[in-house]
Amino acid sequence: MNKKKGKYLTTGEFAKLCKVNKQTLFYYDQIGLFSPEYKNEKGYRFYSIRQLELFSVIDLLKELDMSLNDIQQYTQNKSPESFLSIMYQKKEEIVKKRQEIEAKEKIIDTKIALMEEALDLDFNQITLEQFPEASLYISRNIENITAEEFVEVISDFINELDVLQLDTGYPIGVITKREQILKGEFTNYSYLYIEQPNPKEGYPYFKSVKGKFLSGYHIGDEKTIHKTYQRIFSEMERLNLELGDYVFEEYIYDTVVMNHKEHYVTKIMIQINQTES
Repeated sequence: MNKKKGKYLTTGEFAKLCKVNKQTLFYYDQIGLFSPEYKNEKGYRFYSIRQLELFSVIDLLKELDMSLNDIQQYTQNKSPESFLSIMYQKKEEIVKKRQEIEAKEKIIDTKIALMEEALDLDFNQITLEQFPEASLYISRNIENITAEEFVEVISDFINELDVLQLDTGYPIGVITKREQILKGEFTNYSYLYIEQPNPKEGYPYFKSVKGKFLSGYHIGDEKTIHKTYQRIFSEMERLNLELGDYVFEEYIYDTVVMNHKEHYVTKIMIQINQTES
């Protein structure tokens, strides 16, 4: 009886249908994961059409990062219940991955929008802007800490954003209180922050007060930032404005897009109060 005729497929034919090479089928047979339905007296392997579905499930589980050993455990102990258990588990994993991918897509969209906006900015301008209220996730207070402690705070803050899934793609900025600014301590920051356009419930957020801000841009590193502050203060005096409670700083261009510190760009946003004429 010729079992191949009209009913069975050779290794090459079955491999072609499954879009794998013959060596994969040989290996699966060798480890007992997936064997042909029939072998003739010469050792030639023949597969049944009915085996296509099982192979497709094995291939699917492999693509979903299930180990060959775990797949083999299933194939050797098959049951409707164990099949459903695996399918439900893999569905949960896919849903989680999809959510992670969607979150990353939002981060990328935000970074694209910010960078495209930055390309149209005039970094020599100082402008009076009206900002809406914004929710900011902030770090612990970092006033008067050492450089070593600042590195530790940055590391902890980034880790928090990762664990709590609060990275929104916006730059990590710094908040400096009025009293530090008045003393000329422009880099004695009070908090790190990242904007949360769609704040999740259950977290303590800093609500930046909506209102007018005098904004300018500093080109270079923090060692010369006092010169930019002086320039903004001169414009503040000219416009008859007074310093508000907080100053916010965010990188526009940093190490992500520039190789040298002298080309970094920081946006300085000074909350202001308008004095009486």
